[in-house]
Amino acid sequence: MSKQASEIKPVLFVVTSTAVKGATGLATGYNLGEVVHPLEKLQDAGIQVDFASIQGGDAPMDGLQDLNDAVIAHYWTDTDFRYAIAHTARLADVDTSLYSAIFFAGGHGTMWDFPENTAVQQAIRDIDEAGGIVSAVCHGPAALVNARRSDGSLLIEAKRVAAFTDAEEEEVQSTHVVPFLLASTLNARGAEHIDTPNWSNNVIVDGRLITGQNPQSAASLGEALRDALLA
Repeated sequence: MSKQASEIKPVLFVVTSTAVKGATGLATGYNLGEVVHPLEKLQDAGIQVDFASIQGGDAPMDGLQDLNDAVIAHYWTDTDFRYAIAHTARLADVDTSLYSAIFFAGGHGTMWDFPENTAVQQAIRDIDEAGGIVSAVCHGPAALVNARRSDGSLLIEAKRVAAFTDAEEEEVQSTHVVPFLLASTLNARGAEHIDTPNWSNNVIVDGRLITGQNPQSAASLGEALRDALLA
């Protein structure tokens, strides 16, 4: 039997607090499109979304993206959204028992502050072990590379996943900028990373783990997350 949106606990969106790409001095942060496209799908279904970041407060954005994208333009002029993304909760302070799912948005900043963060790992463990959904898109799956269950097993071991590919990283000339290659690392941790051609819309659902490849996959990931929550 399908659920009503009113029966579903909110979804926690997590974004990076990293504003600079390592030692390069280049600006980075979260990818706006990867936040608002899934957000639209959930909000249109009546599912509440809350925002957190690693440090809390005003989350850095990885450049203002295409305002010809109607969804991006809508949210960028929405005062409620602008307030929420400028006043994110600190992830370590969030009670994850209040949430049905967690979603990690991408942006290159995630590569520096998601993988080793203990609050990230604890939030994933808590939501997964409560039967919730773990989801991420593009560089957001950096949150998954070190995530472990309480028994010590890796969350992504033997799971099919999508994430920003090594070929996409090369195309944006960031292979030697990022601290590690995300797709290769997911494979090394025992996942099966599903490559598709650069900038393809690619979302993989493996049980309660939902992942997407790139910005082009963000809306479809939102649909998959919505459908899983309402199922």
